[in-house]
Amino acid sequence: MENLDVTVLRTLHGWRNQGQRALLATVVRTWGSSPRPVGSIMALCESGAVVGSVSGGCIEDDLIYRYSRANQTEASARAEGITHEIPDSTPQRMTYGVSADEAHRFGLPCGGTLELVLEFNPDAVSLLALVQTLADGQMVQRRTEIASGRVELRAVTAPSPLIDDGEVLANTFGPEYRMLLIGAGQLTEYLATMALFSGFAVTVCDPREEYRASWAVPGVALLTDMPDDVVRDFKVDRRSCVIALTHDPKLDDLALLEALETNAFYVGAIGSRRNNEARHARMIEHFDQTTESLSRLRGPIGIYIGSKTPPEIAVSIMAEVLAVKNGVPLPRDMGVANAKNALADGTAEPSGPTCFSPTSHR
Repeated sequence: MENLDVTVLRTLHGWRNQGQRALLATVVRTWGSSPRPVGSIMALCESGAVVGSVSGGCIEDDLIYRYSRANQTEASARAEGITHEIPDSTPQRMTYGVSADEAHRFGLPCGGTLELVLEFNPDAVSLLALVQTLADGQMVQRRTEIASGRVELRAVTAPSPLIDDGEVLANTFGPEYRMLLIGAGQLTEYLATMALFSGFAVTVCDPREEYRASWAVPGVALLTDMPDDVVRDFKVDRRSCVIALTHDPKLDDLALLEALETNAFYVGAIGSRRNNEARHARMIEHFDQTTESLSRLRGPIGIYIGSKTPPEIAVSIMAEVLAVKNGVPLPRDMGVANAKNALADGTAEPSGPTCFSPTSHR
């Protein structure tokens, strides 16, 4: 499953390539509570079809009413300023939620206000170039000149917040987040499924035929090479995570060591506290690692929710992966090892964050 931004842009290109009128809406500013963050996008076709979101749904409904003929009536057609058509014009700004009544009407939280920039009938050629660049795994900043609607694409190497200085709107889009899973067992099936609907592109590697034979999750690339070779060929970057799930040191250890040499935002392995300690000891004794060089290796992975079954363990792991991806600090006592140690010795005091990534990447 693609991440939402790529899905929006790809769908918008499809509409425009077919000659249909369409608009791109971007959240450029929020005040107070807002359902969607700055930089969120949605696309609307003249048919009334929508992909993406800028609110909980009410603002989308208003845009459909204003800019499509899906629900047009003779009375609404006479309403002031409502044409039910997507115009050929330069970008426009719209603000929702200025008054308490309007905020209530559009389903915004108490005190919530947001501003949109609407781009009408974006160029299909430029959209195709953007989508293809993202598909190639590159990050792009899309810059729109508000006065003219002219669009420029710039290659960038790091994410940045949306820029709206009144003259130029610059929104940075990144390729899909990717998850590489070592092992094709039952836990992997649940975790891969959760990662897919969280917008990750998922690859599973397992050289063991007996595990691959029963793999049943569609939309996942299944590889048969040795895991350390797969990690090297995977071109791991800061939007990638590598998770070992086999419990087999012959498969997990070398792959994890390769992953630790990359910019992966998350590298971890399944296993008990004792197995995690043994893994560190092996790597220090046999692979010239140090405590410092292994500091990025997570294990036991996941947050502590008392999980016992494969789907519950997958929820625990996916929650930690998303927290790291989104730059959210978790209390240390939510880490599996710390929580179990606290339960064992009768203490349960939090002692600082257990996972933190300083930068959130869109």
